[in-house]
Amino acid sequence: MKCVDDYKEGLKTVKMLCEIALDTKAEDLVVLDVNKLSGFADYFIIMSGRSSRHVQGLASALDKQVHSKRLKVGATEGLADGQWVLLDFGDIVVHIFYKDTRDFYDLEGLWHDAPRVEL
Repeated sequence: MKCVDDYKEGLKTVKMLCEIALDTKAEDLVVLDVNKLSGFADYFIIMSGRSSRHVQGLASALDKQVHSKRLKVGATEGLADGQWVLLDFGDIVVHIFYKDTRDFYDLEGLWHDAPRVEL
């Protein structure tokens, strides 16, 4: 079980990441609270980009901000392709999709039991 303070701190980071994403024109942004359903993350942030370049730009903007804040940074997957980029920030996993790819994988449907976080 995770510490409540860590969980609340994670929510602050989620809000910061969402602000950056929206400033970078992310589309269809959704935050799922997967804390009770997952052993590897507390939150999923899911968003779409208009093109593969936009997906890459969103990922770069988020990654740059997390580095500048000296927050824990995990792996980045899929950046070169720009169809589905996964940014692992420990308890927060960011999924950035090109729209058609997002529709195909339907993470919101797969994690339908996870409550949505209203920001």
